[in-house]
Parts: sequence; structure tokens; C-alpha cells
Amino acid sequence: MTTTAAQSAATKVPAASAEALQHFSARLAFETDVSDVAADLAAGAPGTVVDTRSLESWNHGHVPGAIHLPTAQIAKQAAELIDRDKTVVVYCWGPGCNGAQKAAVEFARLGYTVKEMLGGFEYWAREGWAVETGIGAITRRSVDPLTAPASGMSCVC
Repeated sequence: MTTTAAQSAATKVPAASAEALQHFSARLAFETDVSDVAADLAAGAPGTVVDTRSLESWNHGHVPGAIHLPTAQIAKQAAELIDRDKTVVVYCWGPGCNGAQKAAVEFARLGYTVKEMLGGFEYWAREGWAVETGIGAITRRSVDPLTAPASGMSCVC
């Protein structure tokens, strides 16, 4: 009786380092995460954060300092609201929503440098970052331990 070594599901298709470098570098060129956006905002780094959701969603809560510009209005209003020399970071509700990608397409069509904030508003709030409401109140949720270290330490990724 012969035995066959179990095949790895993860390596059934072999990894390729050159292609991996290209793939992951490209993703990082177009994506950022909520922790990096929070660090940039705290440091005053140049860039513009844009909430692309509806007014009702914006009023529910948004990233403090973000500009509210729903996707349907980007083509008409971006030039008057958004500095073309700064990188635009767009977000929508969360990972189950492709609104940020649609907004990124609109900004890219207009010639802006644009990135998507992965996780959107959902992960911004779940990681315990400050949230501003439509009336200007600042709140902060408890950190969800499934999204960020509850101890307040950073993953330093």
C-alpha cells in the first residue's frame, strides 16, 4: 500500500516572487488602511480624505477632517473642493461595499492621485478612531479586538 503526501491547498498553485512583488506593490500603490490614514491625519501629512457616502451616512458619523463628496457629485464638484496636488484617500461604508472603488475611478478619470482606505468607515470606527457626527460631536467606540489590538498597541505593520 502506498501513501500519498497531502497536497497543500495554499501552495497548490506555486507562489511566484516576481509576480508577487508586482501584485502586492500595485495593491499598495492604490490602497491604504485606516491606521495609516489615522497616523497621517495626526501628523498633518498632506492628503485629502473624502467620504463618498450619502449625507445621511455622513451625518451618522465620518472621519474627522474628511470632506463630504458623494460619488455622484465628484465629477461636478471635485475641482472646487479638492486640491489636485494632494493624494485623495476615498472611503465608503466598509469592505462589503464597492462605493470607494467607484469614487476612486471618478477621481482617477479627473486626473487625481487616489487611494482607497481599506475597511472604510466601518473599520475606522471598529478600530476605535475618533468619529465626528453631522452636528460636530466627536465620539469614539471601544476597539473591536477582532480588528485591532484592544490594548491600544499598534500591530506595527
